[in-house]
Amino acid sequence: MAKIIVLDEHIANQIAAGEVVERPASVVKELVENAIDAGARKIEVIAEEGGLQSIRVTDNGSGMDPEDCETAFYRHATSKMSTGRDLFQIRSLGFRGEALPSIAAVSKVQLVSSSNDSGLGQIIVIEGGTLKQNEEIAAPQGTDITIKELFYNTPARLKYMKTIQTELGHISDVMYRQALAHPEIAFTFRHNGNTLLQSPGGGNLLQVIASIYGVNASKAMIPIEAENLDYRISGFIGRPELTRSNRGAMSTIVNGRYIRNQGLHQAILRAFHTLLPINRYPMGVINLEMHPSLVDVNVHPAKLEVRFSKEPELNTFIEESLRAVLSAQVLIPQVVKQNIGKGRTGSIIQEQFHFNSPSTEASSNVGTPTPPRAPDQSVAAYSLRESATSNGYNTPSASGNDVQYTAQVVPAVSSSGGGQRTTQQNATQSNRISTPTAGFNQVIAPVGARTSEMLYGSPEAVPELPEFPELSLIGQHHGTYLIAQNEHGLYLIDQHAAHERVNYEYYYEKFGHPTDASQELLIPITLEFTPSDSEKLKSKLQWFQNAGVILEHFGGGTFRVVSHPYWFPSGEETAIIEEMAEWVLSERVIDLSKLREKSSILVSCKASIKANQKLTPEEANTLLQRLAACKQPYTCPHGRPIIVSFSTYDLEKLFKRVM
Repeated sequence: MAKIIVLDEHIANQIAAGEVVERPASVVKELVENAIDAGARKIEVIAEEGGLQSIRVTDNGSGMDPEDCETAFYRHATSKMSTGRDLFQIRSLGFRGEALPSIAAVSKVQLVSSSNDSGLGQIIVIEGGTLKQNEEIAAPQGTDITIKELFYNTPARLKYMKTIQTELGHISDVMYRQALAHPEIAFTFRHNGNTLLQSPGGGNLLQVIASIYGVNASKAMIPIEAENLDYRISGFIGRPELTRSNRGAMSTIVNGRYIRNQGLHQAILRAFHTLLPINRYPMGVINLEMHPSLVDVNVHPAKLEVRFSKEPELNTFIEESLRAVLSAQVLIPQVVKQNIGKGRTGSIIQEQFHFNSPSTEASSNVGTPTPPRAPDQSVAAYSLRESATSNGYNTPSASGNDVQYTAQVVPAVSSSGGGQRTTQQNATQSNRISTPTAGFNQVIAPVGARTSEMLYGSPEAVPELPEFPELSLIGQHHGTYLIAQNEHGLYLIDQHAAHERVNYEYYYEKFGHPTDASQELLIPITLEFTPSDSEKLKSKLQWFQNAGVILEHFGGGTFRVVSHPYWFPSGEETAIIEEMAEWVLSERVIDLSKLREKSSILVSCKASIKANQKLTPEEANTLLQRLAACKQPYTCPHGRPIIVSFSTYDLEKLFKRVM
């Protein structure tokens, strides 16, 4: 007797429903996508009790002819494709032909649709996959479909539904993504009588962002526009101060379809290189347009995941495009949000300040424009020298327990031709110059990082960078924050974060060729590790050599450092190498670029001045000049902001000078 049978159509639809209809949000997604494909310009979604009791989707699209209303509920029925060739160039959102029959198999469905403005349409009623009614009815053009008692006939599925608030959150997320993907459509979403989304539908994406995330979020958005032969990217990305604790506010849209793709998300995060704090994620809406043959959307039942035919090239394009946009911005957070007062007009887009280049006479000519620095112009690096009367410097003056030193700006880089060449430095530790503890911990000679190729590969690829504000130093607060001003307002600078950024860009270049600066130690540094860590470390010693550190196994759990770059901060060598070892041991797969990055961050943090450390005006001004020469002077390597601003108008509002 035959053991293999063909399943009943109703059972097959219930099985398909398990893939397509995961929860009420899945129903909303499928029905809204059908409305979009029908050319609707207004879509209204009404849900009751998290969508488990009722979901109603109404649109003003093209609707369906009477004979198509019933056919649409047959399995594998679709109007989106007809041949196998269409499968490889899908331009619509819904196409699998399983959504409507799968939904009808586990719920009670009522469909009213009309394909013209005659006032007549067709009504279809299906309960648990069984047709109950199919007749003519009065109806406007468009489609009105109601799903009631979802999973009423599959109690096992119903048992796994979450709370009403959880299911509502999933539906809201679907509606938000659809509104962001189609700003030209007016979306309305109501739940239990409360309006949760009302997008204008005028095609302005920034207005949709404001309706979902708020006006302040929309003001902190940066527009994106780029294209190459294969792809076109548009949309908005949030400024670094606009972050979330998860990736939920990052929306990637491909040909009008919201998708989830780990590769695209990683490319976006790489573009925010050192601009985001740890475990924080940016906000943004990235629209990608490409030929349908370059993307396969038929790899996931819910069509959330796609496969790109040229994914590495696409990820590189996104990363470079976003990085170029971010690099062109003055990323100084404004502490007080501006309110538009009487007689002032404002735009929903954040105002951008165009500051002048810093100059050594900044304190005496505040507000005087200076010509912008050319991208390929050599920039002299600076180092702080310890005060010494023999060199004509001021002698230290004691005030209580605080010893303060003045400083002089000394060029440490000479230019020849079109490039930069650092002056030859003695590789011995005895010739290192360090400042007193009241000043900078160590002399660092940062190159002109704004004209370097460290993150762009070649000098030609370095983009035109925005001007850092020209600042006049006022003083220091609590030995931690520098206070400065210009004609635009007041600025607070975190001195540790600023010095860390300066050092990071310097050391990042140094770690590009660390073996050239490696020096042999007279007395090796000894490190101890557990037996298990020791075994792991023995197979990874070459990575230390790539960072200029020669680490040798000395027996048991003991290793010794016989050489390291001479520019390691004095007194911090052991701590730096220990932390490098911890990182190498924790990584399953080590990437040379990540090692360079991590090492630069470790060394820059150790070498930087700390909080509660007093600086003289000369030291503070030199730090600001160094910061202004950085390629990315707005965040430290860990993503924390370096400088925040209070506009003059903000201060006037605080003191009620303007109302």
